[in-house]
Amino acid sequence: MNNYTDIIIIGAGLSGVGAACHLQRKNPEKSYKILEARHEIGGTWSLFKYPGIRSDSDMYTFGFSFKTWDNPKSFADAPNILKYLCEAAEEYKINDHIKYQTKVLKSNFDTQKKLWAVTTIDRFDKKEIYYSRFLFSCTGYYNYDKGYTPNYKGINDFKGIIIHPQHWPDNLDYKNKKVVVIGSGATAVTIVPEMADKTSEITMLQRSPTYVGAFPNSDKYAKLLKKYFSKKTAHKLIRFKNIFVQILFFQACKIWPNYMKKLLVKSAQKQLGSFPAKPHFEPNYKPWDQRFCVAPDGDLFKAIRHGKANIITDNIDSFTEKGLKLKSGKNLEADIIISATGLKLLAFGGSEISIDNNPYDSSNAVTYKGLMLSGLPNCIFFAGYTNASWTLKSDLTSEYASRLFKFMEKKKYKYFTPNTLDEKMNISPLLNLNSGYIHRSSHMFPKQGSSLPWKLYQNYFLDYKMLRINKIKDRYLTFK
Repeated sequence: MNNYTDIIIIGAGLSGVGAACHLQRKNPEKSYKILEARHEIGGTWSLFKYPGIRSDSDMYTFGFSFKTWDNPKSFADAPNILKYLCEAAEEYKINDHIKYQTKVLKSNFDTQKKLWAVTTIDRFDKKEIYYSRFLFSCTGYYNYDKGYTPNYKGINDFKGIIIHPQHWPDNLDYKNKKVVVIGSGATAVTIVPEMADKTSEITMLQRSPTYVGAFPNSDKYAKLLKKYFSKKTAHKLIRFKNIFVQILFFQACKIWPNYMKKLLVKSAQKQLGSFPAKPHFEPNYKPWDQRFCVAPDGDLFKAIRHGKANIITDNIDSFTEKGLKLKSGKNLEADIIISATGLKLLAFGGSEISIDNNPYDSSNAVTYKGLMLSGLPNCIFFAGYTNASWTLKSDLTSEYASRLFKFMEKKKYKYFTPNTLDEKMNISPLLNLNSGYIHRSSHMFPKQGSSLPWKLYQNYFLDYKMLRINKIKDRYLTFK
């Protein structure tokens, strides 16, 4: 059959490249093709170009389990993450398997042939169909074409430049300019200290605060371990240490939220010097109800402490010719306004899914082990953790897929489908954060159940046991 491979991987970002590398390592007998809508690998780390773009997860856990992170910095910027990805792609010879500028429009599973037919369109509007036994969805969870911008009152009145970080203009000159960054999430926390040295003034304007923690960008324990162990052994030890610390911190926030809140606000105040932490770094929600932000080496706090950046907690009334009018009555002048107001979420890259040409509604499905959907055959989706590094979960997903394929080969199965058997199971949203961008789009995404294997515990060690140790076959997974 023309255009057939055993596996089609949709997306050549961190998850897609990782999945392909795992197949090369663990299932070299399987043929695969990666379909990527953009012109290069990298996903997020290729798309975003705003100043300082970096990961807020450490690279020992954000990187792959099979490839060491040799850079002394724990929190890497986008160019170094992209370099790391390209090295992995070259090392495991996956570049020849990638078809670029090929957007997936729809995927249909034929239950008689037990095949996926994936319809694509290229940059010349030419449509083509690719076939595979299995489908890996590695598309991430947000819309690459546009970010989220609120309906600001009077936005057309502003005479300066308005930017969404997802569409950062080339060669933007912000030297000696007045800049306002709207938002309090990871993007704003990254942009403000990075731009602060060149702007005449820069203000982070937030409607509500976020928990921000200062973490060293150079891990002294990592240095020590690298000194006494081989690269691979040191990488594994540092990775385990960081996973353990992440889980410990998350659990502490859930078990003692009031105590941890006081600790985090007190820590912020220590970093800020005379600048008041309250109300600017004291959110009205519990730690980890929303995603926690990292300031490597306390860069945001330093910029504020040294007077290079300011932070205002207020609501926007409207845009004006010269900037913003706030609900408090204050006017904020700006030459450039950056709307770091979040993402638009998108399930499965916006493509259609069907079974025997009947539409499959993923929003009514329940996730199985956090990597399959109820009633959807021969499909594995890659989604990371919301409370830890994304790649930790996508790595485990690849390890599980490898075990699954070997099990199916042994039993001569060609087809698997997860099915819910307990109709009384309580259903809740898949994404467990109380963030605005999640609330806006939660109706588009699959749900989770109230118990394993349908419930997501967002815990690496529990998932390790379930995906790498527990038996593949259970009463919920049907094979043919």
